[in-house]
Amino acid sequence: MTDQIADAPQIIRMRHELRRRNLRVAASERLSPHMIRLTLQGADMHDFNSGAPDDHMKLILNAESDSPQMRDYTPRRFSTSELVVDVVDHPGGPAADWARAAAVGDAITIGGPRGSQRIEGAIDQWLLIGDETALPAIGRWIEEMPAATRVTSIVGVPDAADEQSLDTAADWTAHWLHRPLDQATDPAPYLAALGGMTLPPRTFVWIAAEAMVARAIRTHLLDKGHDKQWIKASGYWVAGQADASDKGIED
Repeated sequence: MTDQIADAPQIIRMRHELRRRNLRVAASERLSPHMIRLTLQGADMHDFNSGAPDDHMKLILNAESDSPQMRDYTPRRFSTSELVVDVVDHPGGPAADWARAAAVGDAITIGGPRGSQRIEGAIDQWLLIGDETALPAIGRWIEEMPAATRVTSIVGVPDAADEQSLDTAADWTAHWLHRPLDQATDPAPYLAALGGMTLPPRTFVWIAAEAMVARAIRTHLLDKGHDKQWIKASGYWVAGQADASDKGIED
């Protein structure tokens, strides 16, 4: 693993105006067996801002009702008129249920992002680790990287049909881990994949998965001597808790 390095990367925090935007479904695509891609459009997108690939916003379901439901999602791609959102198709999720049934013209409200956290510094190589819920952020990150940027991804998905091809100029190495959705709380496949890796100096590791999985991966890297300043870990979801997350896993 890496040695301690004094000039660690910095996380630059940006704030955005927090407001709701009313959009409509322009297209729906079954990207893979467990991923639905929705293209949303509307005039409210004219000043939408997302400054980092791992930003999260709210999909607000039944926004006009007395009990709207909100779920966090990554802005996968966006412009001044259009927003792309990838939704993991899993049983029992209100956003997944909505996405599965969404038709062109259906209305949806979004909120945020509230802010962005950009990672900047003298980074020679990236390691992006996550599960299905992190794949939209990982995909956006890899696609936006400058030419020849060295990046490795380790992503857990149910099977080979859920792997994604990405259009990128980066020097990208992909590792796909196959396990059923009901085993997404097991860190063992990630730890096994990391066991065969040696991370060179100036490797920044970004982790996002179920909270205990993300914590186990981070602990494994720390135990191997990787400097904690070169790791950012998040629990995108918490097993057994609806709409829960742990966005900043630390000691």
